[in-house]
Amino acid sequence: MQPKALCEKMGVGPQLEPEQMTELAKAGYKAVINCRPDNEEPGQPTSQQLEEAARAAGLAYAHVPVVPGQMGDEQVTRFNAALSELPQPVFGFCKSGMRASSLWAVCRASDLGADEVIERAGGAGYDLSALKSRLG
Repeated sequence: MQPKALCEKMGVGPQLEPEQMTELAKAGYKAVINCRPDNEEPGQPTSQQLEEAARAAGLAYAHVPVVPGQMGDEQVTRFNAALSELPQPVFGFCKSGMRASSLWAVCRASDLGADEVIERAGGAGYDLSALKSRLG
């Protein structure tokens, strides 16, 4: 697991396995946001399994599932609330890290600006240029 920093308070990456939660805590993260719906693909750990492992590792946990290509205002609101309420730094993940990065970008664009969030995500390996119109 190689977390990719979007800012000092947020890192992202691909799907975590329950046994990686301890490693994440050792890396200094305080919380996890899972952006994958359960049963998206066979063999994927459930949100409940991930939450139990996160809490056992001393991490706070939130589940903000987003179906690929269907990021709506409700998910953005829930992700933003999780970012505000969870201890930081936070690690967000989905299958690849793209949905977690996209949610972060939409939540932070008003503070950082569209170009800055796109640049930061790009530096982490996520091309969010298609979101530019939504980022203001």
